Amino acid sequence: MSVASRTDLPQFERYIGIDYSGAKTATSSLKGLRVYMASRTSLPVEILPPHPPRSLRKYWTRRGIAEWLVTVFTENIPTIAGIDHSFSFPQKYFETHHLPPDWDIFLDDFQTHWPTDGDHITVDAVRNGLHGNGNARLGNSRWRRIAEVRSFAKSAFHFDVPGSVAKSTHSGLPWLRHIRREVGSRVHFWPFDGWEIPAEKSALAEIYPSLWSKRFPQDDRTADQQDAFAGAAWLRNADQSGELTRYFHPQPGPQNLTIASDIEGWILGVL
Repeated sequence: MSVASRTDLPQFERYIGIDYSGAKTATSSLKGLRVYMASRTSLPVEILPPHPPRSLRKYWTRRGIAEWLVTVFTENIPTIAGIDHSFSFPQKYFETHHLPPDWDIFLDDFQTHWPTDGDHITVDAVRNGLHGNGNARLGNSRWRRIAEVRSFAKSAFHFDVPGSVAKSTHSGLPWLRHIRREVGSRVHFWPFDGWEIPAEKSALAEIYPSLWSKRFPQDDRTADQQDAFAGAAWLRNADQSGELTRYFHPQPGPQNLTIASDIEGWILGVL
């Protein structure tokens, strides 16, 4: 049966796009952290952070987003969320640092050396040797994952340049670990848990909003808001059209598929 003739679509009920930021600390309220959510029947709207009694923070924190996602994923509503930072590193990183091809081991090892989920720890503090042991887990800006090469995305080790996801990745990976530890098997971490996402299950995936942002009118949204909006809108549109199934099964070749599922991950939307 072709994708176009399927009758069991859409697969999800909610669609979340997250524009990430690696600035400051995990508890800093950041203008660059934006969250949009859509449903099967509604276009994406911005989700603002909850304001506890002793907090008037206007913007999200990285800790706040992680904790909110845990709450979302524990609800019995099939949801797909996309975050715009790298979910893993190139195979060369694993080989250089003698890591087994296991994503969970990678996340544990990375958080030990780059504890950027600490309340007062910045990426630059780890880079400068003030916290953790980042110098024992460095990469090279020439190293890129297969999906990054195919999408012309920058390396996750390419710091201090416009459009870089290096800080976002180095600050976000420990929070992926946190979410995974909290939600367990209730969420499918694509593609590390497999290319096929079971029906009725929620999923978390890496996205690259630059692929889609210009497809949608920006209206009065900032660039960060537009990226989060575009992420949620594309996921919704692709699921409702049946195209999302095709994007869950990219075709980079058998060997590259194994490297992606075991080690490097993949960018949803790149074939």
